[in-house]
Amino acid sequence: MPYKKPKIEKILYSISEVAEIFDVNISHIRFWEQEFDIIKPVKNKKGNRQFTPQDIDNFRLIYHLVKERGMTLKGAQKKLAENKESTIKHFEITKRLQDIRAELIHIKEALEV
Repeated sequence: MPYKKPKIEKILYSISEVAEIFDVNISHIRFWEQEFDIIKPVKNKKGNRQFTPQDIDNFRLIYHLVKERGMTLKGAQKKLAENKESTIKHFEITKRLQDIRAELIHIKEALEV
């Protein structure tokens, strides 16, 4: 039986890694951190921000509201403050539907070959 290398998930992400994940400038990440209280990075002894997977999920939600749905920062803050659970559920449903669509397109392309 071949050895399977275990999948290692990161515990903390640097600000540059987070910016790369979302394809935004580091200043965007700093700004969103100040504007949204759901983002709470850990700071090391040097003062560098280190983000948890929960922070990454919160960034995904903020990115979805601001960049994909076109909401203003104030609108996104209000939506998260009023009904965060419903917003998260809607985001997860949208993400699943996008994944299903991508898989169906992949299947269609495979059948056309």
